[in-house]
Amino acid sequence: MALPPVIFAGLAAMFYVGMQRENPGELHSVFIGKPAPVLPGTGLPGVTQLTDADLRKGEVTVVNFWASWCPPCRAEHPVLKAMAEKGIRVAGVNMMDKEADATAYLAEEGNPFFALATDPNGRNRVEWGVTNPPETFIVDGDGTILFKFVGPLVGTDYEKRFVPALEDALK
Repeated sequence: MALPPVIFAGLAAMFYVGMQRENPGELHSVFIGKPAPVLPGTGLPGVTQLTDADLRKGEVTVVNFWASWCPPCRAEHPVLKAMAEKGIRVAGVNMMDKEADATAYLAEEGNPFFALATDPNGRNRVEWGVTNPPETFIVDGDGTILFKFVGPLVGTDYEKRFVPALEDALK
């Protein structure tokens, strides 16, 4: 008879403590501060293949997991192009997409990526802890993951969390 109220009180306390975190809406990544996982070894024809060495060339790199069928990915595409135009190294991993669809999308909308890998079956995305596109990582010049952003690079969450993290990384 006393067990249900005890369980309820325990759950209520756990939820209360969780809500007192600095940013309760932020998803923490176990990859922060660790070396970037292996990248897929496949790419798109006519597009420079993204390699693990590209993430360890001494420059900060933004790694964006995307798909042509993903509406939020399409919404953030102009932001990625603007980053690339500013000289920020933007790399892409096209995931769970058909080669023809990804190629057509980049031809139509423009390619912001200096290099690209493909993960057509979504196997490598698991190694990076990616659940659904878009997800974006900031990787230090030595290949260490500095920041992970889940969702499209648009709106106030992007401006309040991603932009300052990128600015800090580029300093």
